[in-house]
Amino acid sequence: MKELEKTYDPAAIEDRLYEKWLKGKYFHAEVNRSRKPFTIVMPPPNITGQLHMGHALDNTMQDILIRYKRMQGFEALWQPGTDHAAIATEVKVIDKLKKEGVEKETLGREGFLKECWKWREEYGTRIVKQLHKLGSSADWDRERFTMDEGCSNAVLEVFVKLYEKGYIYKGSRIINWCPVCQTSISDAEVEHEEQNGFFWHIKYPVAGEPGRFVEIATTRPETLLGDTAVAVNPDDERYKDIVGKMLKLPLTDREIPVIADEYVDREFGTGCVKITPAHDPNDFEVGKRHSLEEIVILNDDATVNVPGPYFGMDRYEARKAMVADLDQQGLLVKVVPHSHNVGTHDRCKTTVEPMVKQQWFVRMEEMAKPAVEAFKSGRLKFVPENYGKTYLHWLENIRDWCISRQLWWGHRIPAYYCQDCGETVVSKTEPDTCPGCGGHHFKQDEDTLDTWFSSALWPFSTLGWPEHTEDLDYFYPTDVLVTGYDIIFFWVIRMVFSGLEQTGKEPFHTVVMHGLVRDSQGRKMSKSLGNGIDPLEVIEKYGADALRMTLMTGNAPGNDMRFYWERVENSRNFANKVWNASRFIMMNIEKASDLSSVTEEKLTLADKWILSKINTLSKDVTENLDKYELGIALQKVYDFIWEEFCDWYIEMVKPRLYSEADDTKEAALWTLKHVLIQALKLLHPFMPFITEEIFCNLQEEEETIMLSSWPQYKGEWNFEAEEQAVETIKEAVRAIRNVRTSMNVPPSRKATVYVVSEAEDILGVFERSRSFFAALGYAGEVILQRDKSGIDEDAVSAVIHKAVIYIPFAELVDVEKEIERLRAEEKRLNGELARSNGMLNNEKFVSRAPEAKIAEERAKLEKYTQMMEEVKARLAQLVK
Repeated sequence: MKELEKTYDPAAIEDRLYEKWLKGKYFHAEVNRSRKPFTIVMPPPNITGQLHMGHALDNTMQDILIRYKRMQGFEALWQPGTDHAAIATEVKVIDKLKKEGVEKETLGREGFLKECWKWREEYGTRIVKQLHKLGSSADWDRERFTMDEGCSNAVLEVFVKLYEKGYIYKGSRIINWCPVCQTSISDAEVEHEEQNGFFWHIKYPVAGEPGRFVEIATTRPETLLGDTAVAVNPDDERYKDIVGKMLKLPLTDREIPVIADEYVDREFGTGCVKITPAHDPNDFEVGKRHSLEEIVILNDDATVNVPGPYFGMDRYEARKAMVADLDQQGLLVKVVPHSHNVGTHDRCKTTVEPMVKQQWFVRMEEMAKPAVEAFKSGRLKFVPENYGKTYLHWLENIRDWCISRQLWWGHRIPAYYCQDCGETVVSKTEPDTCPGCGGHHFKQDEDTLDTWFSSALWPFSTLGWPEHTEDLDYFYPTDVLVTGYDIIFFWVIRMVFSGLEQTGKEPFHTVVMHGLVRDSQGRKMSKSLGNGIDPLEVIEKYGADALRMTLMTGNAPGNDMRFYWERVENSRNFANKVWNASRFIMMNIEKASDLSSVTEEKLTLADKWILSKINTLSKDVTENLDKYELGIALQKVYDFIWEEFCDWYIEMVKPRLYSEADDTKEAALWTLKHVLIQALKLLHPFMPFITEEIFCNLQEEEETIMLSSWPQYKGEWNFEAEEQAVETIKEAVRAIRNVRTSMNVPPSRKATVYVVSEAEDILGVFERSRSFFAALGYAGEVILQRDKSGIDEDAVSAVIHKAVIYIPFAELVDVEKEIERLRAEEKRLNGELARSNGMLNNEKFVSRAPEAKIAEERAKLEKYTQMMEEVKARLAQLVK
């Protein structure tokens, strides 16, 4: 047995232990038919990523589950990897090139992609190394990348299959367009933020009826250039007579119809809604129902493309000019301040422009149905359950998915256009011959695929699909997905319908949702607020174990949590407690003879109590982890180690350890070692580093705690009677300590403790616990008797279940000194009472002082009066 360092220093052990784990291949999983597999796929962090608190929480939860299952004997695979992060990476590389004076277009596509791969080689593994610092026990030998050869092959396979099935098509629909990045973006990349804006109320003249207008209200007056109708509700009596009539579209020479559609809310605004099908998702659907023209009024850079006075203006510049012109023409009714949600690109913070564009889409109606059925049948579960409703709501209202991006970095769309006849050929490789004209000249589509397209295949593409690999057969479907509630729509749902479509199986059976890590004020951590906390900074200062424990303490699935530095300090203090207790136990074990001879007959009441406690704890923690109640499980382990084991049991056995004559010393040491090992195992998934260091120094049979067996409940260690007995002792000790605390008696002052009870079993409990009860209760002597005979009348008492504890007053307090102290207190209180009575009997004070001041003084008088009564009662008792 090696000796632990005197002081716990995480910096001195964590990197060393992680290297040991990597070298030992302890994280590695292989196909092993003799074991049941357990698989988690890591949500792939972006290669542009820097470890943040969300990553730290997400990966800590996954690591807890994978370490737990590994110790339970499962062939546990935590599949890691990174995402190519199309837009984010492209932006980073463009910025880098600009600093070098190089433009993206100058390099050309192939040259630019070479720069992207160089960037990935240089920076792409940064976040992986940071996950190492956290203690993540993923199988890094299997690390994948969304653009590696295997994943890329899977992407091409799925695209071609879905296209041939009619689920992928090219068409014009409303998409999110970023005018700065010049690409379509997914809903996942749009952040909606509350912004202060305006409602511009505008009059649209009724054609042929001079002086008659309809009034519309819009937050984007510049889009009226693309209006192709004004809609009213078919049941709105106010406008029934103008449905079908034409309106003069302000600032243009066009006329547009008034249509009736149930989309319009009669109670909102004026009840008249301008319809701009090419620049609003809801208007687009209305336009389809009424066969309206779709007029795109903006170029890709958000400048106006409509010929006329606003041509070439930026959208916001055009807005100002158009509002001024409407006002001049008498068509601007009013401008009303209005706060509303505005979509912005999460990367560049530009306001996103909804725009009709020709893009590639996935037809979602049929693909969504199996994903709905998977949830309704119970094969797919959410923790907490309420997130299932969110999942279902999104799927039942799903729209076709825009999957093309106007980027160079990413999976290029495998569509080839014949340069001779225009035929489109979708194929994993460039075709030799055009099926339409027999030509041989092809040009590949310039667009790349949405990053989510490849990450939707992650659970099975990482295991070798579309090849029928052993890994895929053994480890798929995976078991649990751990992810934040903020991407349930974008990633979770896409993995489910992709897994069902391509493999016929749900990619996982359970989705565990976690919340956000917020700052101490409850705000979301962000660069703009400057309130982000770097997990690596926390690790450097307090260690990875302290960070992990902080993230899991009080954590409930789906709930946000607040980050407090005080919590990290508490976690570090707990680690110190575990370290110091372990060091104490190991130092005593070193002095002991062989512990292998200890049998159950040699175990004392206290030994059986703590064994029974750790036995029950093993069962409870296992149940909590199986239900993904990670925070509850950790709290139970924490409470046991800190309170039951360190504060109670270790203190109980100290008299035995310090006595050479005690023949139960070996039993105490055997119990200490055994319980410590079990406690370390239960704590290991949460705090892997400190538990590994202590475990490997405490015993020599196993080389790592992570491959040791998980503690299991043993029926023979259910010592219910012993548990009840020790709880009685603890109740008595607490009662004694409360009495002593109330009388300011120092622990060094010993006193005789009488235990009076008519119950033989209670007296028997105290007899068997006499040595440690005396130590814990600061007793010079423990006397057990059936009645109160021989006990001083002034003895202090405390009632517990079936017994009364008595302590002679004179042994607790030096009577003469206590009388002296109480008389000094009596003198002080007399002064306070005189002052307080004097103020309250003074008419000037009572008539002029604020009511709050008078109430404060009356409260003081009441307090001092009560204190004086107590002092006089104590004095009378002592003098007597």
